[in-house]
Amino acid sequence: MNVPTWLLPHRVTVEPYAGDSAYGKTYRPAVEDVPALVAETIRTVRDPQGREVTSTAQIITAPGLDCPAESRITLPDGRTTTAITVAHHTAPGLPVPQSTEVMCE
Repeated sequence: MNVPTWLLPHRVTVEPYAGDSAYGKTYRPAVEDVPALVAETIRTVRDPQGREVTSTAQIITAPGLDCPAESRITLPDGRTTTAITVAHHTAPGLPVPQSTEVMCE
């Protein structure tokens, strides 16, 4: 069971991180109009290297979102941010919705 679409009232744009090049970070083509639930609150989270960093936006989407850490995300208000961590929530066999959670700078 996936998170119901009626719980995802916002729309975001995700540019999946593809790696670094000689000219800086590179991204795959943007995925526009991704249904999401966006909470712009300040939280302390750990980045992939284990350092404590501040997240200013948290995004919940349907499962299967292609959004590795370092991806560029445009929020509903037009602000562009970067994904710090991505968590895929699954619960095989349990009657709870599956989702993807992204913590953003």
